[in-house]
Amino acid sequence: MMTTRDISHRLRVALRRFRDDESGSTLVEFALGVVLFLLIFLGLIDFGRMAFHYVTSERAMLVAARVAAVRPAACFGVPDHYTRGGGLIDGEEAEYGTTCDAAANICLNPGTITCSGDALDPTAQEIWAIVRGTLPNDADISNLSFTYSFDSDLGFLGGPYIPVTTVELQNLTFDFVTPLGALVGLAMQSDPAAIATSVAFPTMSVSMPGEDLAHGSNG
Repeated sequence: MMTTRDISHRLRVALRRFRDDESGSTLVEFALGVVLFLLIFLGLIDFGRMAFHYVTSERAMLVAARVAAVRPAACFGVPDHYTRGGGLIDGEEAEYGTTCDAAANICLNPGTITCSGDALDPTAQEIWAIVRGTLPNDADISNLSFTYSFDSDLGFLGGPYIPVTTVELQNLTFDFVTPLGALVGLAMQSDPAAIATSVAFPTMSVSMPGEDLAHGSNG
């Protein structure tokens, strides 16, 4: 008949064996290693996707600015030609053909005109077709912004209006598909309690002088 001491001894022996048993440790280590490997691997894919979108978007924006510079303005209110601004040369009105920088206010300054991309505008449509394949999936044409700025160093009185044309990509986010994205979102939040799986996609813009806001279609 087993005594209480025998039972206690057997329990201590069983617990000691259980404590020293390492037969399942390899499986646990393998599971932890696989999870960590997949997290890093999928995270690299996510960051690779973001780098792809960034690099290709930069290239596409260069083409977009070139197209905007030689197409009719995407914004309403951009003039077709330079008109008189009221400035005088030697007390007389400047003749047509006088460069806008010959004196102050020779050419009327229409100011800086800005608008968002509009799906009904042919110029915006053409540029959107160029850049949309390089952008994150949630982008739309309204993420494009067009700006036409007066520059007195360009153009002449009576000639075609030649503003500095800027195409900007703005207000975009990039969505991660892996848990690593949540950690990145957390690191970029001012509120530690706010965990996001997306980050702001970099704003980028390209400017160049408009050539003549021509009505061409092949250059």
